[in-house]
Amino acid sequence: MIAGKYRSRPLRSLRGMDIRPTSDRLRETLFNVLTAGSPEALAGSVWLDLFAGTGAVGIEALSRGAKQVIFVESSDAAVEMIRKNLQGLGIVERFRILQQDVQHGLRRIEQDHVIADVVFIDPPYRMREGYTNTLQALAESSMLGPRSVVVVEHEKNFDPGQDFGSLRRFRQLAQGGTVMSFYHRNRDEK
Repeated sequence: MIAGKYRSRPLRSLRGMDIRPTSDRLRETLFNVLTAGSPEALAGSVWLDLFAGTGAVGIEALSRGAKQVIFVESSDAAVEMIRKNLQGLGIVERFRILQQDVQHGLRRIEQDHVIADVVFIDPPYRMREGYTNTLQALAESSMLGPRSVVVVEHEKNFDPGQDFGSLRRFRQLAQGGTVMSFYHRNRDEK
């Protein structure tokens, strides 16, 4: 289920360990943190939903007023599920789906001069190098502005790291066996 404009509408999912949709409760926590009590805070924002899976987080962002969401997902089945979820909700604009691995997707997004307000990273838990590679690529990119937030969903028993170049973790939230780590550019660096 999602909140916002498309509230209480279920999303389809896929079976298997690699597709693990972010739970409703964890998504609610994420959006509560990002909006800090002001539901309008996401209006006009640009999101990257990396390792998008079913697209649940990006779709929730659209439902809550995001201007654009770019879904990056390499799996054929997952991309088809994202399309079905968007179609099922009647969402026909304000999104792009890049069917490619995240590293190629990030290069393409940077070439398009996109500056993301929020980047959500949720690789399959077994792909631990996906965290490091993605955070490092973002730190070295021009896709993040001074107020951009990068959110990483990961297992409680795995720490993706504190610092990646100019990116520094500033907050962690745990729910059950899952943690969200929040990063932004180090504001002391120029």
